[in-house]
Amino acid sequence: MKNKLKHFIYTPLLIIALYRGPATAQRLVRIGPAPAEQIAKARAAVILNMESIGAHKNYVYALNLDNPLLIPQYKAWMKKYPQNINIPLTIGTIYYNAEMSEAKEFLLQAAKIDPNNAQIWFMLAGDAFNRAQTDLSNEYIKKATLLDPSNADYASRYLFSFRNGNQEEYKQKVFDFVKSFPTDESGAEALYWLGEDATDINEKINYLEKLRELYPPKEFNWSSSGMIGLADAYLQTDPEKALVLINSMGGDKDWQMRKKVAESLIQAGKLEQMKNYNEALTVLNQVILPRFNYIDDFIALKKASLQEKAGDIKIAYDNLAKKFANLPTDEVYAALELYGKEIGKDKEQITTDIKTIRNSKSVAAYPFNLGLYSSKDSLNLNNLKGKVVLLTFWFPGCGPCRAEFPHFQAVISKFKSGDVAYVGINVAPEQDPYVAPLIKNAGYSFVPLRGSHEFARKNYAVQGEPENFLIDKEGKIIFKNFRIDQKNHRTLELMITSLL
Repeated sequence: MKNKLKHFIYTPLLIIALYRGPATAQRLVRIGPAPAEQIAKARAAVILNMESIGAHKNYVYALNLDNPLLIPQYKAWMKKYPQNINIPLTIGTIYYNAEMSEAKEFLLQAAKIDPNNAQIWFMLAGDAFNRAQTDLSNEYIKKATLLDPSNADYASRYLFSFRNGNQEEYKQKVFDFVKSFPTDESGAEALYWLGEDATDINEKINYLEKLRELYPPKEFNWSSSGMIGLADAYLQTDPEKALVLINSMGGDKDWQMRKKVAESLIQAGKLEQMKNYNEALTVLNQVILPRFNYIDDFIALKKASLQEKAGDIKIAYDNLAKKFANLPTDEVYAALELYGKEIGKDKEQITTDIKTIRNSKSVAAYPFNLGLYSSKDSLNLNNLKGKVVLLTFWFPGCGPCRAEFPHFQAVISKFKSGDVAYVGINVAPEQDPYVAPLIKNAGYSFVPLRGSHEFARKNYAVQGEPENFLIDKEGKIIFKNFRIDQKNHRTLELMITSLL
């Protein structure tokens, strides 16, 4: 789900209200230094009052974060004033908020001066996370939590460090956390992810109902987002219940669309019971699903079932073939194979039909030629012809990107390296120093390439990261706009297999 909510990522906190956020900092990296007289004035203000955070901040931004004079100047000041924490803390925090690796050196120095400052350890945890130094990141966030146990942000990040461990123990930790922070958004976030990660629909409903009970959706953003999953689960199990929830959620466009879905499912269900299959189909065919939803397959299979009962098996087959061609799942294929058999199609003919649909929509991938991180050489997409290419646009500070990588890796590992090329284009050059250590520390196998937001937007119409593409052996984009998590490894496996 693109641009939905933050995944497990250390979102930069503003240590002091005067600090600017990461988007501003990154923008200033690109616009260059201020005029010389402004830099001189800002520097004079720092020298006049080395304790002034505001003066340091103004000087850093006047000089510009990527100015080669900045770090030597601050190292000189740290040497001259070794106990002045505001010197390393200010520049370290600004680099951290810009998600730049230069933050580490200064934050470590600040931690030496004040080892009891929880927020320094929190930022160091975020920096270690960007390097995929998981154990070190967990050590740092534990320190922050112990130093300030009342801080929900620290406690929630520490909680998430257990997310990939024993699941029963983790679930208990979530509910313990909720008891400790019953009125904090972080508690809603923890319950949200329990529901989001659940593969069993009844388990998902239980967690999201608890989320709704403990954190009213009108008061908590994470709970409000969680109601999307709960409504879609209800739509599959109890449309009447879904309608009650939907009516309580307000009148924005997506909820109005879901309301129409619920009403249509209720009406279609009644018509189906009366064996008025064509009328039931007419009702469901009027449904338009929200852009993001959990019920796309459910609705497609429901329509196909009604089409079969109405005697339109060929239509049911054709519609599911289009569905499977776009985003394959075992559930859709099972129904597709069943309907295909009824109209005399074997597996080979089904495969041919699906391939025809995919090829009719395929487009040539832009033949990039981008620099490698491992050498001064570059990689051209044309050199990968003959292989299936999994291409992802990402950057080190992207939480959803990082959350997706282990799932890509799990699937890619099932194929021979000569058959599939796994390529990742980093769109944030300012985060280049994180790329190599991240891949090494996490053990990922993808080939990282040097890109930019502009390159991604111009040549692949990327509007936000991660954005994924699957390119066939001839260099054509066959699949796009897909996301992979623990629940749908099989979809990516089916997509790749179909192109080999």
